[in-house]
Amino acid sequence: MKYKNVLLTGSSGKLGTAIKQSGHFSGLLSPKREIMDITKPKTISDFFDKNNFDAVIHCAALARMKECQKDPSRAILVNTIGTANLAAGTIKKENSRGKSIRFIHISTDAVYGGKKGNYSENDATMPYNSYGWTKFGAECAVNALSNFCIIRTSFFAPENLNFTQSATDAYSSKVHINYLAKAIATMLDSDFVGTINIGSQRKSDYNRYKAFKPLLKPCKFKDILQSAGIPLAKDASMDCSLWHKIESKNK
Repeated sequence: MKYKNVLLTGSSGKLGTAIKQSGHFSGLLSPKREIMDITKPKTISDFFDKNNFDAVIHCAALARMKECQKDPSRAILVNTIGTANLAAGTIKKENSRGKSIRFIHISTDAVYGGKKGNYSENDATMPYNSYGWTKFGAECAVNALSNFCIIRTSFFAPENLNFTQSATDAYSSKVHINYLAKAIATMLDSDFVGTINIGSQRKSDYNRYKAFKPLLKPCKFKDILQSAGIPLAKDASMDCSLWHKIESKNK
């Protein structure tokens, strides 16, 4: 890999754990929150002063939509302000070392409207809930960096499908968590700067999960919406043609 020393935030989360276990990365620094808390700038500057790294993979976030909707101030603190703190710290370290730092930011398909589907990177952003808005705010901070890649995505882990039914009329481009870990490794090594959608083909949630959970029962989107009690996307599918071009070149 081009970058041998990589700082990983959110290493105890599902995606962070998958990244550590993937074997695609070497020299990962994965500080616990007690050591580096992105909501506390001093802990960032202290860690940055004591450690050297060439790249950042930023996975830390308050990712549960219901939790973000219930406590938007906490979501803003972690997702938006926390990312801004990390970006500011990265710029400061770049200035001190005289060299850019590669910054991979894991965003979400929830920054799009979630109604029409097939969203491209050039489509207007119109988040449909608090989670999406706080992640969009995070993207704004990351755009201040010089060597960044914002990955808009949505993923699932087959062992964590803790529900009994799924909608046949709600669509997404979700990817397997292990696929995303490998995709992140590809974008880390890439010279691409900007925002990219990483996902799979458009498929209903029911058809996607059924392959991993045979006893899953079908339902309608309105049933999921009613039980969730928060705004959700009916069609969050994305146009991932840019990603697939990069992916094919790296096979």
